Amino acid sequence: MTSTPPPLMKKHSQTDLVSRLKSRKVLGVGGEDDDGEVHRSKISQMLGNEMKFAVREPIGLRIWLLISAVLFTSASLMALAFPNQLYEIIFELTTTRISIRLFGGALLCISLILWNGLYTPEKVIIQWTLLTEACYFGVQFLVTSITLLEMGTMCNGAIILLVSEAFFLSITLSYYHHLGRRSKKM
Repeated sequence: MTSTPPPLMKKHSQTDLVSRLKSRKVLGVGGEDDDGEVHRSKISQMLGNEMKFAVREPIGLRIWLLISAVLFTSASLMALAFPNQLYEIIFELTTTRISIRLFGGALLCISLILWNGLYTPEKVIIQWTLLTEACYFGVQFLVTSITLLEMGTMCNGAIILLVSEAFFLSITLSYYHHLGRRSKKM
């Protein structure tokens, strides 16, 4: 007589916690490594844990990016829609609309970069966003200063513009500097 062996029971290792723990131990994941990091999978262990590159953001960074994005967007829309009025407010002179509209288009591009930087968690993108903003404020400060020296007059709007550009440049560079520092491991 031939007897049939009993059907094999398939073990579900996902529900068996001891088996799962042994598998993770064999793979070398789940425990702390030499740096004190806990890897959730072998892939993250091989490729590197991206969380170690995460940096504590300085206080107010996201608020600063939001304020910058709003200011750049509003200035660009004003330059695109009302170029003569914008130039008259700042320099108390009249000029052609095309140059101010080109300026508004450039500001709109920078504001799109700032909006992107506001919602990204990646440190490198935030650094490039801050660097873009700092370059803009630096160049704008130089161009405005040279223009005022060539004109030989100092109006209130232009002085306020120069002071605000220097102030915004210093804030942006301080955030850029803070993000560029390496965090200390504890």
